[in-house]
Amino acid sequence: MHEVQQKGVNVAGIGITNQRETTVIWNRDTGKPIYNAIVWQDGRTAAFCNSIKKHEDNVASKTGLLLDPYFSASKIKWLLDEVEGARQLANAGKLAFGTIDSFLIWRLTGGANHVTDTTNASRTNLFNIHGLCWDDDLLSLFNVPASVLPKVLESSDDFGHTEASLFGRSLPITGVAGDQQAALFGQCCFAQGDVKSTYGTGCFALLNTGNQALKSKHKLLTTIGYSLNGETTYALEGSIFTAGANIQWLRDGIGVINDAKESQALAESLNYDHGVFLVPGFAGLGAPHWDPDARASLYGMTRDTSQAHFARAALEAVCFQTYDLQQAMESDGIASSKVLVDGGMVANDWLCQFLSDILQVEIERPQNMETTAIGAAYLAGLKLGLYKDLTDIASQKKIEKRFTPNIDESVRQKLLGQWHKAVECTLAFSRA
Repeated sequence: MHEVQQKGVNVAGIGITNQRETTVIWNRDTGKPIYNAIVWQDGRTAAFCNSIKKHEDNVASKTGLLLDPYFSASKIKWLLDEVEGARQLANAGKLAFGTIDSFLIWRLTGGANHVTDTTNASRTNLFNIHGLCWDDDLLSLFNVPASVLPKVLESSDDFGHTEASLFGRSLPITGVAGDQQAALFGQCCFAQGDVKSTYGTGCFALLNTGNQALKSKHKLLTTIGYSLNGETTYALEGSIFTAGANIQWLRDGIGVINDAKESQALAESLNYDHGVFLVPGFAGLGAPHWDPDARASLYGMTRDTSQAHFARAALEAVCFQTYDLQQAMESDGIASSKVLVDGGMVANDWLCQFLSDILQVEIERPQNMETTAIGAAYLAGLKLGLYKDLTDIASQKKIEKRFTPNIDESVRQKLLGQWHKAVECTLAFSRA
C-alpha cells in the first residue's frame, strides 16, 4: 500500500497508544467485530455495576479500580449477554476481546497476535495489578470466559510483526501503552512524585508512585504506569470525564461559540468575580466523587450572563477539578511542586495561568504537546535500541513555557469555596 521509507526517513518499528477502556469483541475466524465498540464514557452498564457493589472492596484491592461502567469488564459482559449468540461463541473459544490496541495488533499481524500490555490490562477490572495476571475470581464475578482475553506483555516488548503487504515490508510492533500512561511516559515522568495532567476530551492526572501500588483514601485509581524489564511502575490517577468536551458542548451543543479558540479571549474579558460556575457532569463526575448519575449544572446566572461567562466557567471548571485531584493526591501521601501539562486545551495560555493560580504550583508546557504519541514512540524505540535508557529519553524533552502562580490568596479561596458549594449542590440533586 505505502512504502515505509520516504524522503530519507526509515521506519524502524511501530508504537501504539489508544483509548484504554474502549471495548471491542471480534470473531477470531472472520476478524470482524460482533458489535460496535463501546467507548469509555458509555454508562449503559451502571445498573449492573451497582448490583455488585458489595464486591467493590475486593475488586479495588486487586485492580486498583472502582466498580464503574467506565471500565471494560462490565462492557464485555454486556456484549456477551446482549449480542445474539455471543456467549455461546465465546464459550467455544471463537471470540476475542481487546481494547483498541489489541484489536489493531490483531489486524496488523493478520490475526497472528492477540496481545495487550499491562497498562491497558490494568484498566479492565479483570487484571490483578499485584500479581500481573488475569484474576479468576474477577472473571467469575463479571462472567467473562478466560478464552476471550489477550496475552499481557510489558509496555516495551515484542508485540508481533505487521503483514508485509500493509507497508511494503513487515514492521515490528514494539511499544504499547494506554493513552494516559503513554502521556506519562512521553512527559518523562520517571521519578516518584512526577505528575502529568492531560487535557483532551477529558482530563487525566497521573502521579508516579514508583514501585508502590499506593492505595488511595480519596477514590483515586491505582493503576500501572508502565512496565519495563521485569519491573512495574505504578501511578495514582484522577479522572475528569469532560474537559475539552465542555468547550465542544459550548460550540456544537448550544452554539455559544463558533470556534474553540474563541474561549481564551472570552475568558480574558471577565474579572474573577464574574459569579458563574459550571459543574460539568455531562457524563457523571469522576474522581474524587465517582458519581455516574451526576448531571451538569450551571450556577450564578443573571440576565447579564453572556457567552463570555459560559466560556470562562467551562475553562475554570477544568482547573477547579484538577485542584480537587491535586488535593486528593497530596492527602494520599505524595505532593508535587509542579504539574506537566499536555493535550489540545493547554495551547490556551489563560487556562494554563489560571491552573497555576488555582493549584499554586508551576505549570510546565512541553514544546511538543502530542506527548501521548511521543510516549508510544519512546516505548517502541526503547525496545528497538534507539534509546539506551530512561535517562537518554529524558534528555530529548524540551519545555516551551512555564506558568507560575499570580493570584491574591483571598480571591483564590473565595473561588474555591464557591466551586465546592456548586459541586455539593450538584451531587445533592443527583441523589435526591
